[in-house]
Amino acid sequence: MKEILEKLRVDEHYYGEYGNQYLSNSNISTLLKDPAKLRDKRPNSPAFLVGGYFHTAILEPDKLKSFRIVEASTRNTKAYKELSGGEMCLLQSEVDKIELMTQAMMDNDVCRDLIKPVLAEVEYEEPRVGKLFGNMWKGKADIINHEEELVIDLKTTSDIDKFRWSANRYNYDSQAYIYSKLFGYEMIFIVIDKNTNRIGIYDCSPEFYKRGEDKVRQASAAYDLFYKSEDYDFKQYLHNETL
Repeated sequence: MKEILEKLRVDEHYYGEYGNQYLSNSNISTLLKDPAKLRDKRPNSPAFLVGGYFHTAILEPDKLKSFRIVEASTRNTKAYKELSGGEMCLLQSEVDKIELMTQAMMDNDVCRDLIKPVLAEVEYEEPRVGKLFGNMWKGKADIINHEEELVIDLKTTSDIDKFRWSANRYNYDSQAYIYSKLFGYEMIFIVIDKNTNRIGIYDCSPEFYKRGEDKVRQASAAYDLFYKSEDYDFKQYLHNETL
């Protein structure tokens, strides 16, 4: 197990072929909606890149140099296309915005004490694997605060007043269930609004975990049917629901 976790600490392995032997929360939506596309490569997006830079700025600032930044007004300009070389890059304006978000979060006493406490034992970007509903799942916690016995996940949002809705749409409920099982702690989300820098802390109710558990159970059943059944024909797949 130690060797597995050491390998999964490296993003190249966690998100690459080695990590693909495990299911993860990022697979939930596909397994529930279009399981045939489980192993399709997901295109990179500006939102994913912005979120990654924000996480890195908070948790691993020494790795920020790995991000490419382009001085351009938008990604549609000639300057961006020439400088990016076809690669998805951050805009300097996005980086400036993230720096303000990072400062706002670390200026908040509660957030700072949870993320980077002075004395408590804390781990960052820590992976775990475990069996749920007969399949092996992986997760990588942003922050594990052992003193508070919490798994903490950082999120960005375009409207913090709608985060409750986003938590369901983007399967944060199933993430909370998976991580609580893999890491053995309760989970909270620290969320910052990209437009206003407003910050919210969201804990998880029993109903939220239960909703996540139901999604993981259904996703596991879909994986068993489509990928563990011999000679399953994807052309025969039908979505069935009672209205």
